[in-house]
Amino acid sequence: MNMPTNVNPICSPGLEYLALIDQLLVHQKIELFEAFTGFQTNNKYVIRNTLGQNVYWAIEKSDFCNRLCCGPSRSFNMQITDAYQQEVIHLYRPLACSSCCFPCCLQSIEISAPVGNIIGIINQEWTLCYPNFTVKNDVGETVLRIEGPFLSFSCGRDVEFKILSLEGTQVGKISKQWSGLAREFFTEADNFGISFPMDLDVRMKAVMLGACILIDMIFYENSGQYGNAIASFVT
Repeated sequence: MNMPTNVNPICSPGLEYLALIDQLLVHQKIELFEAFTGFQTNNKYVIRNTLGQNVYWAIEKSDFCNRLCCGPSRSFNMQITDAYQQEVIHLYRPLACSSCCFPCCLQSIEISAPVGNIIGIINQEWTLCYPNFTVKNDVGETVLRIEGPFLSFSCGRDVEFKILSLEGTQVGKISKQWSGLAREFFTEADNFGISFPMDLDVRMKAVMLGACILIDMIFYENSGQYGNAIASFVT
């Protein structure tokens, strides 16, 4: 199986813990101002292990005009910090087209650890039906792929994005977890689970965090606006 493994990995400071786990839980924090007004705020996430212990914290850095004009397609920087508030992973997402129907400017996200040291890039592929992404390492080689479902929303069930080896074997997944009707419909605070092989290179595990954030921004960032619109209409 052609897959990057933890054989003498170059482990950036702060990523050591990732060598010990095969799952992460990503919880977006509910922003009350955004829920009540519909104005986009900087996204914030808590990353936990399967025991519910906080491992990392992530906060988006983007300006108000960018969020207002570009919405979920906006560019941003995101800092992922450890318990000592030290930045261990940095994400950069450039501004790009929100529709995969335009292959000239598709979505991507760049993952660095530490800041300035690129360890991977996620690139959206041009497809008409199923959302697909390529996962590239620090030298630009494609090492994994991510394949999404035909429908990115399912009422009452989790939505699974498969992590595949280059041979097409599933080696992990990023799951958009169902959080209940009220939370799904009236807020943009989403829950995700990431699973990967224990021996996957820690740098690729960090890259999967970036993939999870990109998937959230592309497919789920505007999910709460429908509920807000209906609530406004009713009142």
